[in-house]
Amino acid sequence: MDESEFEIVDWQTFYSLCLEAADKVKRSKKRYDAFVGISRGGLVPLRILSDELEQENLFVIRVVFYEDIKKTATEPIIKDDIKINVKGLKLLVIDDVSDSGRSLKKVIEYLRDAGAKEVDSLTIFYKPHSEVIPTFYVRETKKWIVFPHERRETILKIIEKEKNKPMEKLREDLINIGFEPYVVDRVLTSKSEKETEI
Repeated sequence: MDESEFEIVDWQTFYSLCLEAADKVKRSKKRYDAFVGISRGGLVPLRILSDELEQENLFVIRVVFYEDIKKTATEPIIKDDIKINVKGLKLLVIDDVSDSGRSLKKVIEYLRDAGAKEVDSLTIFYKPHSEVIPTFYVRETKKWIVFPHERRETILKIIEKEKNKPMEKLREDLINIGFEPYVVDRVLTSKSEKETEI
């Protein structure tokens, strides 16, 4: 586990980055009929941007792609689509990161095929190997981003990958990566309690 591979983003930083993203949209002078968040990663920035940009028309589309840290399925799959007619609408698709870009690409194509007049995209982070360069993004990185809204999920995946390590060493490594000690302890305690119940 190499801490240089991870970027742990706290709530304040994430909120500030979302505000930066909102400012970029404002400066562009573009107007949208609705925002579409890609679930699950796009839900938090969707809500923050809707507040900042005073957009009340919000829709969610669920895409399944990631199976594990740095491991994707063969193709992204739209599991739940939006239940509105997008024909003629100008839409802004929002997600937390454009990593491979394939989920973003799938949603953009899906909405265009459904008749949307214009489909732009916004992500907080963008990775240079992404198939899609979002219309708006705030920060470029090559690291694996850990967002504040996915701490538990990520810690559990790391624990599974490193299950042969002693628990104390694992705890130390997780804290060295940048996870807050109280979050690590909470997840480890919860996991231990769950295993005791079985």
